Amino acid sequence: MSVVPESDKQAAVEQRIAMVQKKKRQEKRTYLLLSILGIAVFLGVWELASDLNLVNSRYLAAPSTILKLFFTKLTDPNPDGAVLGVNVLASLQVSLTGFFLAIIIGIPLGLLMGWYGGFESFVRPIFELVRPIPPVSWIPLTIVWLGIGLPAKAFIVFFSAFVPCVINAYTGIKQTSPVLINFAKTCGASNFTTFWRIGIPSSMTMVFAGVRVALGNAWATLVAAEMLAASSGLGYMILMGRQFARPDLILLGIVVIGVIGVIFTAILGWVENKVLGWKK
Repeated sequence: MSVVPESDKQAAVEQRIAMVQKKKRQEKRTYLLLSILGIAVFLGVWELASDLNLVNSRYLAAPSTILKLFFTKLTDPNPDGAVLGVNVLASLQVSLTGFFLAIIIGIPLGLLMGWYGGFESFVRPIFELVRPIPPVSWIPLTIVWLGIGLPAKAFIVFFSAFVPCVINAYTGIKQTSPVLINFAKTCGASNFTTFWRIGIPSSMTMVFAGVRVALGNAWATLVAAEMLAASSGLGYMILMGRQFARPDLILLGIVVIGVIGVIFTAILGWVENKVLGWKK
């Protein structure tokens, strides 16, 4: 009976791993091509419907018209009074300020509520009263409290992103395995050490899910936030498009918001893979 050398076994394992990795790369390329094809088909059908006058251009601008307006708005501030770059930067300032404040405050609050029963009993009734209130309903009070500047707009975005951060952090740490908690206690770990070493790492998957929802909410609330007497921003540009009956301007704002959202989602996915790489 022949014995296979260890070097041959190692080579076979490495070859198998290489084949699996190659297959995964091929699948990723295939899915990427299908995604690009889906977008191309959608835009092609949309453009064709506009060219054949199946859709009235007064209500729905063609993709080619939106693309032309994109290049025009890079240098032309008309009709809303700001070039596209200024609008993008203004919206990023508002949305990211509220979004990061929601992460900084909401995630620790949810983790503490989920781990410490006394803190949950103290804070949760207030949170449950505030949670169902729509973010846009805070606009009148926000004007009274903070005026119409950046803090007021950022507060509206903050509130829309704050709730999912708290809920997901709370749910994530509540799902920590009791086996791990009991093992840590058996080894003599304090409650805070168990919270820091076991509870927080275990909750990170749900925390990142909440951050994703919060990011979407932040951009979704942007238009409402920029209703507060803004003079620039993508939401303001969309509102001016409505005022001037310019569907191309409205759609350009919507498309730019969508593209920026996709970019931030990709960045968040990369950060999540780095933070949660140990789970693999």
